[in-house]
Parts: sequence; C-alpha cells; structure tokens
Amino acid sequence: MIKEEWWQAITRNDPTYDGMFLYAVKTTGIFCKPSCKSRTPIKGNVRIFLNAEQALTAQFRPCKRCKPTNQKLPDQEWVDQITRFIGANYTKKLTLEVLADQCHGSPFHLQRTFKQVKGITPVQYIQLSRITKAKEYLIQTDQSVAEIAMSVGIPNTPYFITLFKEITGSTPKAYREKNTHQPGTEGRQNESEI
Repeated sequence: MIKEEWWQAITRNDPTYDGMFLYAVKTTGIFCKPSCKSRTPIKGNVRIFLNAEQALTAQFRPCKRCKPTNQKLPDQEWVDQITRFIGANYTKKLTLEVLADQCHGSPFHLQRTFKQVKGITPVQYIQLSRITKAKEYLIQTDQSVAEIAMSVGIPNTPYFITLFKEITGSTPKAYREKNTHQPGTEGRQNESEI
C-alpha cells in the first residue's frame, strides 16, 4: 500500500520527495524519482522502493528521463526496452509520442537514439514487426488479408497491401501462395524422392 502523501508527490511530480523514495511501474518495468514528468501511472501498478538498488534488484530499469540512479541508461538498453514494448504492443496505435511516454524519453531523442542503435527508425521497426507477424499469419492461418491487416495493427487494408509489397517484394496473396503447400502435393514430392 502506498502512503497517500507519497502518491500525491508522484501525481504532482514533487521534487521535494526526491531522495526519500523511488517508485516503479509494474507495467513498464521502469522506476522513477517522484519528480519525474512521465505520465502518472495507475496507482495499483506502482511499487515503492527506498533506493535504486532495491528497484534494480527487483528487476526494474531506471527511467531515461529522470535518471533515478543519477547515471545515464546505456542507449542499447534503452533501445532494447523500446523494442520489447513494440513487440508487446505492435497491434496498437504506436507513435513516437506513445513510445517516448511509455519508455520515458523525448520523441526526438528516442528517434535519434533508436536509429543510431538499430539503423532504422522506430516507425520502420514497427512496420517490420507488423509485416513479420503478418507473414506468419499468411502461412499458418486461412484468415483473409483484411483480417490479418487488422490483427497486426494496420486497419487500412490497401495501405497494408502496399506496405507488405514494399517490404517483401510481393503482395500478401502472392506471398501466401508461394509459401504454403497445396494439399496433396506433399505425397507426390515424397514419391518422387524414393
């Protein structure tokens, strides 16, 4: 249970409480100073720690924005955190602002750092993640192209088809036809190998 006084300090981003405690958010895996300007978390997702060592031992990562350990989070670790968030949320609407808010940084800094580490922008990474998952669905399911587009977070089917072709070199339909086996062909292939 969080002391009401500490909860108020978190919601007001009160710097007078810095050094008294740190708070971690279970859903993001990040811990912050009370003065952090990140979005106010849901109270039930917050854990309180008296120092950074406790938070680190509990497997939380320091916030890139408020630097609760007073050390800079290495860029690679931050980008890994961002890619994990994308992997868990690629079906939702993701913008630089959403990523920056969830991963505690500024959109500009996130864009620049991500591109330096990964060689592509966060938006390109999101698109690749969605198309990679769409390729799995095309091979493993009989869902329509429109259903697959929706399930990977791209509700505009014509845009999905264009993006899919841009990234893979073929349309979703052609990709499915090329990469799925037609019923009855497996047996014939095995016979010809004997």
